[in-house]
Amino acid sequence: MTKNELQTELLHAVRGLKGQVIHKDSLAVGVNWSRSQKREVSGIQAVQTKEDMLKAVRREMGDCQRCPLGKTRKNLVFGVGNPEARIVFVGEAPGADEDEQGLPFVGRAGQLLTDIIVKGMKIQRKDVYICNILKCRPPGNRNPQPDEIEKCEPFLKKQLGIISPEIICALGTFAAKTLLKTDIPISALRGRFHLYEGIKLMPTYHPAYLLRNPSAKKQVWDDVQMIMKDVGI
Repeated sequence: MTKNELQTELLHAVRGLKGQVIHKDSLAVGVNWSRSQKREVSGIQAVQTKEDMLKAVRREMGDCQRCPLGKTRKNLVFGVGNPEARIVFVGEAPGADEDEQGLPFVGRAGQLLTDIIVKGMKIQRKDVYICNILKCRPPGNRNPQPDEIEKCEPFLKKQLGIISPEIICALGTFAAKTLLKTDIPISALRGRFHLYEGIKLMPTYHPAYLLRNPSAKKQVWDDVQMIMKDVGI
């Protein structure tokens, strides 16, 4: 085959290939490619917010009867505050006022915690998130029992995992010991940061303890100032 004949054969092959490509492109005319884009867009829009995810956890709890406290409580106290909070305060369990209203830290100890947040830290209570180890009030405000903690803690872990704050402030012995899985007294734990699943955790005295022991307020304020410094308040 001569050089000219070879060039002619190659030209015919290229033209044939081009024709096949054009033919295949023509088959795609009328295909609604926007449908897949809409699915992608709707998928983005369907991404749950942290608030949605917390509501889903609350629905999962329902009328919780996983431990005996479900039969003695008035209201389940899930938690309240900003789902995007940089700081989460975790207490022990609801008291009488909390059980009545279904909200955490609304009694005398709650007012003291509010003063710490608003007057001391100079931020709004609604800007933090507040919850407890237990979601139901133990009768007579007794200490939480291990089986009660075991049933309730998974929901707390979900809350903290969703919010993913910069700092957790564990209020009191049971909050600190439960989250840190330790038997070390709160007096030895406070005053320095610990780690809870990669999140900084500051243990300090419970506001109810401060009502009985006002002299401990200075130590709590020292702990709170360390939190403020760490988050840049």
